[in-house]
Amino acid sequence: MQGKSLFQRLREYAGSDNYPFHMPGHKRQMMGGEPELSGLFSVDITEIDGFDDLHHADGILKDYMEWAAECYGADESRYLVNGSSSGILSAVCGCVKQGGRILVGRNCHKSVYHGILLKGLRAVYVYPQVIGDLGIQGGILPEDVERCLDEFPDIQAVMIVSPTYDGMVSDIGKIAQIVHRHGIPLLVDEAHGAHFPFSEKGGFPVSALDKGADVVVQSLHKTLPSPTQTAIIHMKGKYLREEAREGIKRYLSIFQSSSPSYVFMAAIERCIRYMDGEGRERLGEFSRELDDFYGECRGLNNILVLGKGYEGKAGIYARDYSKIILHMGCGRRDGVWLGRYLRQRCHLELEMCMPWYALALASLWDSQEGLKRLCKGLYGADRVIDRMKEKKGEERRILDGKWVVPETAWTIGEVAEMETELCRAEECEGRVSADFIYVYPPGIPYVVLGEVLSKDIVSMVDVFRKSGLMVHGLKGKSGEFFKVVKSTG
Repeated sequence: MQGKSLFQRLREYAGSDNYPFHMPGHKRQMMGGEPELSGLFSVDITEIDGFDDLHHADGILKDYMEWAAECYGADESRYLVNGSSSGILSAVCGCVKQGGRILVGRNCHKSVYHGILLKGLRAVYVYPQVIGDLGIQGGILPEDVERCLDEFPDIQAVMIVSPTYDGMVSDIGKIAQIVHRHGIPLLVDEAHGAHFPFSEKGGFPVSALDKGADVVVQSLHKTLPSPTQTAIIHMKGKYLREEAREGIKRYLSIFQSSSPSYVFMAAIERCIRYMDGEGRERLGEFSRELDDFYGECRGLNNILVLGKGYEGKAGIYARDYSKIILHMGCGRRDGVWLGRYLRQRCHLELEMCMPWYALALASLWDSQEGLKRLCKGLYGADRVIDRMKEKKGEERRILDGKWVVPETAWTIGEVAEMETELCRAEECEGRVSADFIYVYPPGIPYVVLGEVLSKDIVSMVDVFRKSGLMVHGLKGKSGEFFKVVKSTG
């Protein structure tokens, strides 16, 4: 894009003699605070003359978003300052009418379910495949999507997540063809794949937008050099009817702040400028650095670093190798232990740790030194586990992580209006959950409102809790209660 960046315009305004008798209250000054923040305060403004309004853009913000759409190949792109969650909520609420039916990948982020709750939607779930005995979720099979659409012809939209939190990409091209044959739009949560559109030299998967998806939401902050909360939503194609397109934009003004941060919007624009230029080359370098990392990890005895060879299995069309999966199938220590070891002994913080595996997220701004430190830390942990093999009685069962498919008693919206009560975990079998239960991160509901709590589900949640994971939705000081639909007996 030619011309001045939004940051340049903001800096020029900060250096002028314009005096602010308007919000924000800091008046572009940092009074007696941290000097590191003074630069941000100087360019933090509100919707003043010459700087446009995100929710009614007809000036510079409109120009920047039209330029962004050209970069991505979208019909229309919109900046998101409330994270990808605001875009996902807007996509669900804008494309499905009140009380309508939506087909959802059951491994979607909690924001999808919040949209279902707000619109009183009826959800049909399609489950991801699982990679063999590893317990790692794969992709969504196109034939499963087609089967659901044939069974429920009143479905108004399809929402899936690709890539998954673990970097597994579904066959979006085939799924889009199937969805479009039914005359409805495909919505894709591509929050963890914001780098895909710039990766023609980087060996990363192709973006869902280029594979036929109609609405794609990307979190710039997750994988690109951009601050937390910055994201973007793209709209494209004839299957996203004008009514739905306008509905999405209407809901964007509802789910986003009425006072959007110009610092965030300038960061979004700067991020896209970088990625559309030298960022493309950097992705190529980064891909080669990842290849070196995976090669150096081949000598590990007890920690499986998932390399190549899983494409074409378990619904996996492609993989994002910047999501480094560390599987713990040795039976000596689990993923939670690995995360603790790396944090305490190596000062390395992983993205997520589960009983059967851990996840390290890399990005194009990772240094080679950082990847080498991770490799060294893994070999250190591996040696500790080797020494444990010499001790008797140390072996433990590692959970496989396979999804327990529950029975659904009521819709999410129905349960939200019902009376509830607390029930001890050991007494919950057969009761209906009245809350979302999920480990955070990643924020994917393991239990959804309206689902029946089976013995296996309760046991798995108990394992999460006792492993020290952050389990949301449980009640009581130690999480010993489930919130359930009140018994009428």
